[in-house]
Amino acid sequence: MARQDRAQGTNYCDAHLVIDFQRRTVTMDSGAVDLTAKEYELLALLVQHAGDIVPRDSLLFTVWGYSDQIRTRTLDVHLARIRKKLGALGHRYIETVFGAGCRFQPLGQSGAASAAAVESMENVA
Repeated sequence: MARQDRAQGTNYCDAHLVIDFQRRTVTMDSGAVDLTAKEYELLALLVQHAGDIVPRDSLLFTVWGYSDQIRTRTLDVHLARIRKKLGALGHRYIETVFGAGCRFQPLGQSGAASAAAVESMENVA
């Protein structure tokens, strides 16, 4: 599915995690995940690029508006919080690629197949 389609409101869904991009909600194993606005934006951005390494500078600029000249631990802190809120699977979903950036990796899938995990779920409550 094209990234443009994902950005226009289709959802991400796998055996454990559901992200409703229109409602801006996240559910893990049928329980609501309480994310701050920035945590949600960061997770949504990574999921919309599932399987791809998103450079650190790109994440900082897109989510916070920071230039590549600013040195900050903001991204690392937010990633740690998201991983914790996603529970035992948090580290499997969100991978830090040293020297490159971060990647959202759907469970049981690798780069090329990961885009197939994003599907339209219009009737998710």
